[in-house]
Amino acid sequence: MIKIIFINILRRVRFAPSPTGPLHIGGLRTALFNYLFAKKTEGSFILRIEDTDKKREVAGAEKYIVDALNWCGIVPDEGPGTKSPFGPYRQSERNHLYNKEIKKLIASGHAYYAFDSEEELASCRRECEKKGQTFIYNYSNRLSLKNSLSLSKVEVADLLEKGEKHVVRFLSPKDKTVKTIDLIRGESNINSSLLDDKILMKADGTPTYHFANVVDDHLMEITHVIRGEEWLPSLALHFLLYEAFGWKKPSFAHLPLILNPNGKGKLSKRSGEKNGFPVFPIKWEGEAKLVGFKEHGFLPSGLVNYLATLGWSPKEGSEVLSLEELTEMFQLKSVVSAGANFDLEKLKWYNHKHIQGAGNEHLVNELQALNTSAQETNKERLTEAVGMVKERANTILELWGLLEYLFFEPKEYDDKSLKKIKKDGLNKICSEIASLCHSLERPDKLVENLKLWGEKNGISMGQIMMTARTVLVGELSGIDLQKIVSFIGLKNVSKRTRVFMKKHI
Repeated sequence: MIKIIFINILRRVRFAPSPTGPLHIGGLRTALFNYLFAKKTEGSFILRIEDTDKKREVAGAEKYIVDALNWCGIVPDEGPGTKSPFGPYRQSERNHLYNKEIKKLIASGHAYYAFDSEEELASCRRECEKKGQTFIYNYSNRLSLKNSLSLSKVEVADLLEKGEKHVVRFLSPKDKTVKTIDLIRGESNINSSLLDDKILMKADGTPTYHFANVVDDHLMEITHVIRGEEWLPSLALHFLLYEAFGWKKPSFAHLPLILNPNGKGKLSKRSGEKNGFPVFPIKWEGEAKLVGFKEHGFLPSGLVNYLATLGWSPKEGSEVLSLEELTEMFQLKSVVSAGANFDLEKLKWYNHKHIQGAGNEHLVNELQALNTSAQETNKERLTEAVGMVKERANTILELWGLLEYLFFEPKEYDDKSLKKIKKDGLNKICSEIASLCHSLERPDKLVENLKLWGEKNGISMGQIMMTARTVLVGELSGIDLQKIVSFIGLKNVSKRTRVFMKKHI
């Protein structure tokens, strides 16, 4: 009898941002899809900080990335600060690994030293431009340039011993068809003759993105590389690097772009400013102070729910979903290649739904973190008020505007509302409201008694209700009138009525 053994291959994915500024929501969506895939397959989600470009690194950016991910609930299983055989998780701490691997490539003939100066290369570019050509450092000219392929071994050894400034380049093969496979976009072919001999190690001894990326993915045993489509042009080089090392390639999936609302170009900070929304998850306290979706009153669950729909759709009929539910439904094979337009109104709709489903105490905590007036309001009463208005709010910030009148009398009255109530009988209605406030023992009877009074005196209930609402709220809006009265109490109803009468009667 043949025994069949099933081996469960642990999926390992990584989100690898560079700490060059605040995390854009395009990057956040990439992290989210990596996270969903990892959790769906019971794998590991890794955060790796690609900080080899020290010139572009921005102070505080790494912490911002971690804080933004944590705010969204996209918490890495491994990352900076994690003790693991796969670490360290900052590329700046992995140079010993890159130096070891680059020597292997040089020894196998897949990489070489290049001693060309910037001036020499600039001269080559100018010569090509004169001929209407583009300079490419590859098979077509590398033997005529200053490198370990054109120089003798003795000359190369002498230059290295003298500490001559140099880089290490990849030896891109001539006229080879490189077949790449992408889980989202399928197969494609490119002739290697179109590729240049990319620099793998810079003159300062640090690796380039391409080299460090491939080495780290291999050493960290990454099984699936899920990243933005801007890295598609690098895929052929990465395939060639894996083949040069003799390493098994991970599966690749390049996510579609998040586009500006008009569908033209990648979602940008400028487009967000123009259309009145941020493009970062939380506030950035760098040189330029930037407000995030959190400060605009969006719940992380609402933002995550919406971002998940940009390039992927859950099963039909499923829209408002928690991170756990998104994880359960996520299918990488269902991600599309077409870019998705950012739609602020759709995001507000998702946020509205998540506000409706959130606990009142949680919403109060979020509101008080954003609004100083809410911080000074009795929390128990505020929690009750939030429960009364949350079904109307698209953002956390809107909650205060929807309930402020429950705690403070109107500072002014809406002109359109005043025009509708300034009719014969206004004085009588206001006088009756004030009178009932003194005669009634319970606020829950006020609206009922006003209705009876109106029927006896030939004044429509609609006119009475509009007047009472304008007096108490300052405009013809708000929750059920009787709920307002019950919440603020008869004493406050009377006070607001007297103030209104002094101003408008």
